[in-house]
Amino acid sequence: MSGLLRSYVSGPGPTPLRGETVGGVFDRAVGHWPHHQALVVRHQGIRWTYLELAAQVESLAAGLLSLGLRRGERIGLLAPNCAEWVVAQFATAKAGLILVNINPAYRLPELRQALRSVGCRALITADRFKDSDYLAMLRRLSPGINRLAFPNRELPDLERVIVLAAEAPAGTLSYGQVRHGATARDRARVGDLAEALQFDDPVNIQFTSGTTGTPKAAVLSHHAIVNNARLVAANMDLTPSDRLCVPVPMYHCFGMVLGTLACVTVGACAVLPSAGFDPRATLDALEAEQCTALHGVPTMFIAALDDPEFARFDLHHLRTGIMAGAPCPEELMRRVMGDMHLPQITIAYGMTETGPVSFQTRVDDSVARRVSTVGRVLPHTEVKIVDAEGCVVPTGTAGELLTRGYCVMRGYWEHPERTAAAIDDAGWMHSGDLAVMDEAGYCRIVGRLKDMIIRGGENIYPREIEDVLYTHPKVDAAEVFGVRDEKYGEEVCAWIKLRRGAGATAEEIRTYCGDRLAHFKVPRHIRFVVDFPMTVTGKVQKFRMRQAMEEALADGGPRARPVPRGDAA
Repeated sequence: MSGLLRSYVSGPGPTPLRGETVGGVFDRAVGHWPHHQALVVRHQGIRWTYLELAAQVESLAAGLLSLGLRRGERIGLLAPNCAEWVVAQFATAKAGLILVNINPAYRLPELRQALRSVGCRALITADRFKDSDYLAMLRRLSPGINRLAFPNRELPDLERVIVLAAEAPAGTLSYGQVRHGATARDRARVGDLAEALQFDDPVNIQFTSGTTGTPKAAVLSHHAIVNNARLVAANMDLTPSDRLCVPVPMYHCFGMVLGTLACVTVGACAVLPSAGFDPRATLDALEAEQCTALHGVPTMFIAALDDPEFARFDLHHLRTGIMAGAPCPEELMRRVMGDMHLPQITIAYGMTETGPVSFQTRVDDSVARRVSTVGRVLPHTEVKIVDAEGCVVPTGTAGELLTRGYCVMRGYWEHPERTAAAIDDAGWMHSGDLAVMDEAGYCRIVGRLKDMIIRGGENIYPREIEDVLYTHPKVDAAEVFGVRDEKYGEEVCAWIKLRRGAGATAEEIRTYCGDRLAHFKVPRHIRFVVDFPMTVTGKVQKFRMRQAMEEALADGGPRARPVPRGDAA
């Protein structure tokens, strides 16, 4: 992996890929570590061993088959993080069903689209979460005001709704009814399926985050997510004695593949601290459960570090985990490694369509590597970086990152045009991300292809400016993007969140950047904000910021001036 001249790498695979299904991996874990703690769900008071979790999984898998669901049919899951989510994750796989992860923040049109687009025949749903009343949403899709009737014109494929509640409304079944409704024959069928299912079968559909448009339904196989979870766990040195805190959402790859499935591949314990992300609940769980590992997107780590009572928590058991989902600024990485006692924290990079990780740092990588790159390519995975003509670029040169290998999705559900636009004839998945590879094969993500700013002919990568802004003592978080400009085509704009109690001016920020960046990279437009528009998974939606800023500028919005936190400059 040294002395590369061109930006192409093929991950060495000293450990072969495994031809196993999700159910097969789960059964092996139960056999090896039956009495190890497998799952702790603090907000539900649940502490299950692998044997106890297996009992829950087997009964639900058999119960789903008892409803007449058949191999390859889709079943939606609409719920926040909870024990039932984890049970359903493995039960649906063992029943030969394709689990469709549905974002619990979806509103009615998004829920309708998700269920219709992949033809869900069944839905497991919470009754409500935060300000979302899921049963009320489903009633609006059913004939009659106070009853649920399926299938119907709005949801022609949906026949069964399973509610995570003790009492199920008319027209639905309770989760308990399904779990306890299976016969001995249904249980035997689960065992028969273990022999019949193939590792290349689809097991999961995940909707892309929709940061730039309508979410797409990526179809992932058993083979992709099982091996991705194994290889990622190996890079963290995850063992049966580890306890991994999973505050990221289960409906996302981060939670269900890099979290619970990664734990199952090695016999570790997954700890769910709360139904939705809560920094205080996460800190409580880290201390009380003596967690050794922690997953999160950068904004989650920032929220934990900024908790007013952060200093009182004993986090000395921590050592590793993953930060992913968005670029990690160097200053934040150093705070996480030092203040949070995570000396072996890893950075991972990938996308939903690649199951999800293609690059990751290792626990023995130098601090410099872990704060400036996303690591090296995972085993059994190919990556190349290409220019606009599709030619592999020399190392040290920015271009689009492409991935090929076992981890690449089967395609977008029943959408060959979208699939062909994403995966070319040679099997390369196009990421849309701009990256630079060095001679040792380490990769830096420098931005999105669509986010690159071209100012007066100069290519500007927002990540470089963001890294500088993060070193300012008053800056808590920063996002940089381009806005239209009559003179230069585009100008640099920065939205900045200041640290608690801090105040700053736009001119102060510009002066700081001017001492560290070429003049054309210094943000012309600066807005101080309280929050950024984000997806539930913590991905910043720059297109919304760009739209808001361009509208403000078109209206003669405020220019540089001293401002309190939350105002614009």
